[in-house]
Amino acid sequence: MPISFSDLALSPLVLRSLAEEGYATPTPIQAKAIPHVLAGRDLFGCAQTGTGKTAAFALPLIDRMLAAPRGAAPRRCRTLILAPMRELAGQIHQSFLAYGRHAGITSAVIYGGVGQQPQARAMMKGVDVLVATPGRLLDLIGQRLVDIRATEFLVLDEADRMLDMGFIHDMRKIIAMVPRERQTLFFSATLPAEVRSLADTMLRDPLEVHVTPQATSAETVSQSVVFVPKKEKKATLVKLLKAEAMPRVIVFTRTKHGADKLHRDLDKAGINAAAIHGNKTQGQRERALAAFKSQRPPVLIATDIAARGIDVDHVSHVVNFDLPHEPETYVHRIGRTGRAGQTGEAVSFCDAEEHSRLKAIEKLIRRSLVRQNEPSHEPVVEREPQRRRSPRGRARPAPRGSRSEPMAAPAPVATAVAQAAGRQRRKHRRAL
Repeated sequence: MPISFSDLALSPLVLRSLAEEGYATPTPIQAKAIPHVLAGRDLFGCAQTGTGKTAAFALPLIDRMLAAPRGAAPRRCRTLILAPMRELAGQIHQSFLAYGRHAGITSAVIYGGVGQQPQARAMMKGVDVLVATPGRLLDLIGQRLVDIRATEFLVLDEADRMLDMGFIHDMRKIIAMVPRERQTLFFSATLPAEVRSLADTMLRDPLEVHVTPQATSAETVSQSVVFVPKKEKKATLVKLLKAEAMPRVIVFTRTKHGADKLHRDLDKAGINAAAIHGNKTQGQRERALAAFKSQRPPVLIATDIAARGIDVDHVSHVVNFDLPHEPETYVHRIGRTGRAGQTGEAVSFCDAEEHSRLKAIEKLIRRSLVRQNEPSHEPVVEREPQRRRSPRGRARPAPRGSRSEPMAAPAPVATAVAQAAGRQRRKHRRAL
C-alpha cells in the first residue's frame, strides 16, 4: 500500500500546504529522503529532473526550521540553496513559498541578469531561505549585502550542471564561507567523477539515495528517431507540429542562433512559438516561460542552457531538432516530458553528421530508439532523366537522386514525418 505524506512525520502546517497544492502521495525520492533529512543526516541524491527532488529537500527543511525557530538576522539566511540557472532558482523559491505558506517561512531569490537592488533589499532583514546562483551570490557577498556565515542548511541542486557551466571555483568559495557544522544536501542527475569528488569534500557520512540508474532515460517517455537531412529538418518539424496533437511542445536546438532562426521560421509558417536561451534578458525569459505554462504559445524553443531550468507540468512532447554533443544532455532534455508518472513522447531528428551522436545516446541509455524511418540502401531506380541546358548550350542530364522512401513508422508521429520528408525530397528533385 502506498504511503502518504502524513506517514512521513511532517508537521501539520506543512501537510496543510501540501493538501492545498493537491499532493497526497510522495514520489520515490521524497519517500526515501524526507525521513533522513528530518533526522539531520547529510544526503547525496542522484535523481533526474521531474522526480520531485525539490520537495524532497524543501519539505523537511521547512519542518526542521519550524522545530527550532530562530529570528532572522540582517543579511543572513538559515538555509542556502545553490542552483545553476536563474529559472531553476526562481522555481525553487516559488516552491518554498508554496510549501511554507502556513509556516511563516521567509524566502528570497538572487540571480544575475537583473538589477541587484531589489535582491539586496530583500536580504536587509534576513530570511529563512535564500535561493541563489553562484555568481550573483558572490557579488552580493563581496559587497557585504549578504552574509552566509551563520547558514545551518546547505543544498546544492543540479551539482553536475553547475560543474558543466564552470561554477566549480565559485562553489568552492561559497562552501568555504559557510560553517563546517551544518547539514548538507547534494543533488545531481548524473555521477561523473568530478561530482563524486566534490560531494566527498562536502558531506559527512551521507545517506545515498538513487531513484533511477545513472543517466538512464525516463521509462514514461516514448522515444523515437527520424532520419532526415539537415536542410529538411525545418519542413519536417512544421509538418509534424501542424499534423499531430501536440498541446505543449519543447523543441531543443544546439545554439542560440539556431533557436532564434527556428523561431522566425516557425512564425513564418504560422506556428505560434517562443524562444528561450542565454542571450535573452531575464524579462524575456520569464515572459516566454509564463506564456508557455499557459499554453500560449504551445511551442517553446530552447537551448541546453535552459534544459534543466524548465519546470512545466504536462509537456506532451520534446523534439530534439539537433542532437546534443553530450549524450547525457539528451537525458535531461527528454526529462521535460513524462514527469511525475505522466507519459510523454520524445522525437529526435538525426542527419548524416549526427549518427555518431545517436549511437552514443543509445549506448548511454542502453536501448535503441524506435526508428521512424530507417535509412534506405536500396539501389537507385532508373528513370527518364530531366534535361537542362549547360552554360554552353549543350543539354545534360540533371543529377540523379535516390528514389528511396521512408519505411513505415511505428510511432504515432511517424506518418506526418515520413510524408513531409518524401514530399520535400520530391520537390527538391523537381527543382534540379
